[in-house]
This record gives sequence, structure tokens and C-alpha cells, in this order.
Amino acid sequence: MQTMKRMAGVLAVAAATAFGTHAVADDLPGFGSWDEVVEQAHGQTVFWYMWGGSDNINGFVDNFYGKPLMEEYGITLERVPLADTVDAVNQVISEQEAGATGDKGTIDLIWINGENFFTLRQADLLYGPWAEGVPNSALVDWANPAINLDFGRPVEGYESPWSSAQFHFVYDSARLNEGDLPRSYAELGDWIAANPGRFSYIAPGPGAFVGTRFVKQLFFEVSGGHAQWVGPFNEELYNKWAPEVWKMLIAWKPNLWREGETYPASNAELRDLFANGEVEFDFTQSPSGPASNIESGLVPPTSRAFAFDANLIGDFNYVAIPFNAPNKAAALVTANLILRPDRQAAQVQPANGFCCGWAIDVARVSDAGQQAAVAEAMQNLGDAAADPARLAAALVADIAAEYQSRIEADWQAHVLRGEPLPN
Repeated sequence: MQTMKRMAGVLAVAAATAFGTHAVADDLPGFGSWDEVVEQAHGQTVFWYMWGGSDNINGFVDNFYGKPLMEEYGITLERVPLADTVDAVNQVISEQEAGATGDKGTIDLIWINGENFFTLRQADLLYGPWAEGVPNSALVDWANPAINLDFGRPVEGYESPWSSAQFHFVYDSARLNEGDLPRSYAELGDWIAANPGRFSYIAPGPGAFVGTRFVKQLFFEVSGGHAQWVGPFNEELYNKWAPEVWKMLIAWKPNLWREGETYPASNAELRDLFANGEVEFDFTQSPSGPASNIESGLVPPTSRAFAFDANLIGDFNYVAIPFNAPNKAAALVTANLILRPDRQAAQVQPANGFCCGWAIDVARVSDAGQQAAVAEAMQNLGDAAADPARLAAALVADIAAEYQSRIEADWQAHVLRGEPLPN
């Protein structure tokens, strides 16, 4: 058995080296090397707590992570479905209060981001820093603020990216010409005025973050750029530009679908309006655009994704390891497998059901076999996907969570209900 463990460790290190990553874990608390991590992980069960509301995602995790974890590392994956990630956060907090420290917890890995990450990080209830110590982390562009900041807060090695999503748009190529598409909010405003009743957007509010994201991006354009919004919540900056945004959105209302008296409340409602021909644009966050909706027959087969030229928010979701995880080695191996190029290539392809974007910088992949997997994935995105170069050029990070609640409340007050703007 020990020989098998050592061989598994040697193979894992050799594979990591082949991918152009480092073989020794320089920053993995409690471990001296990656070989030691792999050896200790053999025979462990990794209890991965994650939102369980999608059968497609659940199946993807079981097939594309569960099988190789067992076959290549001798690790059993136990996926624990959650109704909401905050349930896992509360469990870790409760365990800490009950004195379950060291390796006496119940959770090894959490699918996490945003406020849930910040809650555990602020309470010092996460293991780490480790995320830049796993071998395949060398494929991650840690200099990118969309990765090293999670909703404006530093990651600092306490979570590792799994996948990404980026806001962009969908149109029907049978109804509109690509050359006539708006490429900025200013152009969109002109398009709305010239095509009354043919545009709407998701009402910003709790549970409708895509609608909030649509409005956030308008803040960036109106204010002259995204960079000033990175960092802690800035009350003065928000108060300066919020009235200008509300004025612009209010000016759109007479030419919106149903004259802005009502708005779609969800992604599904906007998608249905688009599919029925009531509006001309839908929203997407998938690298394959509307491909999965086309396959499901939810939108016309001529639907295509497109991007603005700037200020399109992309964010990353992550995995984190609680401070008291009982199987930290298995959690680390799982996080490293998630970043392996062939697993990353699998997750972006519509046929596999996950359909989220890359967490790695594919330009860093040097192994020929892994490059082939990446190239195949790019080809399999299909004709419905937006130009990836244009999307990448428009990428900006999301901003501090406090902006989200303010934007949602103020949009409801000033745009939806028509309350007077602040002086």
C-alpha cells in the first residue's frame, strides 16, 4: 500500500511538471511537499459541500472529478448538496464555537465566493494560505484582479478558483445583423430610442444579481472607467455617479418593453421574452453563450452571443478549505485537479452540462496533450459563442458587495417607483 501511495505521488508530481507547474508545495501549511500531500490523501474521503440545485452540475462533479480522484489518487469524493452555501458557513462557525478544531470538523471543501468567503475569512475559519501552493496554480493568472479579488476583497491564498462567468448579451441573427449591434451603453441607449419596446433588462434585486450586474457596468461607463471602483466601498464615489445612472435609466423607460412599467424578474423571464420575439436581447454569463438553451429548445437556433467593447463584469467562483477540515490533503488534491487543463476544458463545453468559463490562463498550458484538450474545448463552444478575444478585452472585476445592495435599493426607489433623485 505504501508503495502504491509513493507511486501515486511520483506520478502526480511528474504530471504537474509536465504541465509546466512547480512540483514542490512551497506554501501548504502542515505539509513539506506536494508528494507528501498526495501520499497522505490516498485513502481519504473528501467531503465537498456545494450548492446542489443543478442536476447537470452535480453530474459533472461526480463524473469529471469523482472518477479521476478515485482512479488516480485513491480518494473518494463525497458530494454534500446544499440549498445555500451559507448553510456550510454556519456549520463551520458552529463547529468552531463547539471546540471542533484541528481536524475535527466535518467539511473538507466548500464551493464558495463573495460574502460567504468573506464571513469565514474575517472570522479566521479557513485553512491557508494554500491556493498558490498547489502545482496547477501556476496556470492561474493571480495578477488579474478578477481572480485575486473576490467581490473586491483580497483572496490572499485562502480560496482557489474553480470556474468563471462573464456578463454579455444574446441576439437572434435571423432578426438582427451583427454589424448593427450596440457595443457600449451609449450605443445601447441610441438603439433603444430607435427601436421602442424592443429592449428590457432584469430588475436588480436580491436573487437577480445579473440584473444588478447590468446596472453596475453602466456605472463604470458613465463614470469614465472601472479602476476607480476597485477596493472598499466608496460612499463619495457612489453618490457622485448614482444620480447620473438613474437619470440615464429613467430616460430609457418610455422606449422599453411595456414602457418600463414592469421588468423581467429573472433570467428565465428575460430569456422567454427574447425567445418569443418580444425583446431583441437576452443576457448570458456562459462562455458558450446560448448554446445550452439552444440545445434545450428554449431559444431559437439562430441565437448568438456578443460582447460590448469594455466594462463587462466577470467573476470567479472558488473552493475553500475550512480551518478544521478532517481531510485537508484530499481537499488540496481535489482543488489541484479542478485546475488541471483537461478538467477545465471539460467544464466549458455545453455537452458536459456545467458550462462555466475557465479558471486558468490557457496560454500558460505547455503540455501538448493538455493543449489539445484546450483546443478541442474552444472548437466545441460552437457558433453561438461570442468572440473570446472581444470578451477577454472587455473583462473587469466585480466590486465590493456593499455596492450591490445600494444599487438594488436605489434602483427600486428611483427607477422603478419614481421617487425623487437626491440633490
